[in-house]
Amino acid sequence: MGRRRASQLLAGYRQFLLGRPTPSSHEQSISGSYWKLNTWRPCCMFRVSVGTPQASNYLNLGKTYAIKQRSFGSAATDIPRNPAFSNLNADDISYFRTILGERNVVEDEDRLSAANVDWMRKYQGSSKLLLLPKSSQEVSKILHHCNSRKLAVVPQGGNTGLVGGSVPVHDEVIINLASMDKIVSLDKINGILVCEGGCILENLSSFLENEGFIMPLDLGAKGSCQIGGNISTNAGGLRFVRYGSLHGTILGLEVVLANGTILDMLGTLRKDNTGYDLKHLFIGSEGSLGIVTKVSILTPPKLMSMNLAFLACKDFTSCQKLLLEAKRALGGVLSAFEFMDSHSMDLVLSHLDGVRSPLPSSLYNFYILVETTGSDETYDKTKLEAFLLRSMEEGLILDGVVAQDINQSSSFWRIREGISEASVKVGAVYKYDLSLPIDQFYGIVEEMRNRLGEAAKVVGYGHLGDGNLHLNIMTTRYDSDILAQIEPYVYEWTSKHKGSISAEHGLGLMKANKIHYSKSPETVQLMVDIKKMLDPNLILNPYKVLPQSCFN
Repeated sequence: MGRRRASQLLAGYRQFLLGRPTPSSHEQSISGSYWKLNTWRPCCMFRVSVGTPQASNYLNLGKTYAIKQRSFGSAATDIPRNPAFSNLNADDISYFRTILGERNVVEDEDRLSAANVDWMRKYQGSSKLLLLPKSSQEVSKILHHCNSRKLAVVPQGGNTGLVGGSVPVHDEVIINLASMDKIVSLDKINGILVCEGGCILENLSSFLENEGFIMPLDLGAKGSCQIGGNISTNAGGLRFVRYGSLHGTILGLEVVLANGTILDMLGTLRKDNTGYDLKHLFIGSEGSLGIVTKVSILTPPKLMSMNLAFLACKDFTSCQKLLLEAKRALGGVLSAFEFMDSHSMDLVLSHLDGVRSPLPSSLYNFYILVETTGSDETYDKTKLEAFLLRSMEEGLILDGVVAQDINQSSSFWRIREGISEASVKVGAVYKYDLSLPIDQFYGIVEEMRNRLGEAAKVVGYGHLGDGNLHLNIMTTRYDSDILAQIEPYVYEWTSKHKGSISAEHGLGLMKANKIHYSKSPETVQLMVDIKKMLDPNLILNPYKVLPQSCFN
């Protein structure tokens, strides 16, 4: 069973866009036992306990709620179409067919319907055309034509985003890079991978693992998301605590600008201090400055020793202290430190088939996943055991289990990565991706529970190791009154506590008008100036990232 299941919500999307048959998928359940940590002794075998899912009355389970096609989220405000943009006509479509061929110029309503809406069915556009280029040169020709005609475009990868960044707002032409999925080269000495922007992250991971390397980026949506989209949103993910930001692992990019210029920055050097490092402008720019068509990325060697512990804590203070102890005791082998509250656990157990708690005896307040990755199995396991023993003696851990094989590891990760998938099955969900100081990390979750009371269910989870909280607020349906209690309060609270309103999902359409909560007016103005310089006709992913008022 694979570790990543959140991407199953998007299974077949890429094949569907390309006009290929969609493979069927079947849920698998995990069977087997877990080694328990109840009485931790570093040199003894742990008792075995088989877990079963607990019963739950989470938000009146069993009821079916209709989800509106457009939400009352930030992005649902009516944004007028830019009158400077042209309307698509038959001559445009004819030109695109001459450069792409008939099959790669899509007007089919069913395929357009899939490309016009995000996976949460929260944001929906009305594009009449989907283009599937197969090369950087084709992307260049598309953008050159669109720029000359002032036709707005939206770059689209796997369409796994959460802020409306990869779907049209109005009738923008969709450029999907799904056909640009070639691996160009792999330097097996230095671990430098060069590939096209449409490569699926999971496919890259599989290729690299067969060659003795791994991707430094690991996401729940890895089965559907594309590396170009990952770079354009500066995705973080589960390995951030070990390998850091894409700003550190991306060595070079090839980007096509709005006017069709192919900007070749596809270097493979670890050090290159000649002038401005322009690739960083495009990492995290969400397709608003250019379209990433090729990437050069530094990939770490695959290490053979991996350990994963699923732990329970009594309060958030214990979680904070446990993180500090993990950094001290585990050092360089610490590769993930993930956090979930009891509401997150309850949500997953209630809504995902085949998932069960590794700690079935009780529902604890907080859960932590600690992963170590190293090269010496005996040494790494000894370090982890010593860390767990000391943490239990100090009362930081109430209970825990250590995975004994890949199936158990997969079942642990299934719980953490299944939270997002489970949340959309409840009804309506308002998702917030926040970066906060560790001591303030859980405060906003408690604030929102007090603020909303019985009107909503609030869960908090995320990457505690790097201060990234995922705040999910669930109701039976999208409601403007509920939204008014959430926003702008969430953003004001985050800004007051010196956090960021977007840790790894980007701003997209949802938060474009909220950027001032995290950036100064002078900083925003410089961003606007850069946008106008690189895309003077504003055709690239319009209405996203920056407030429209800046361009009026």
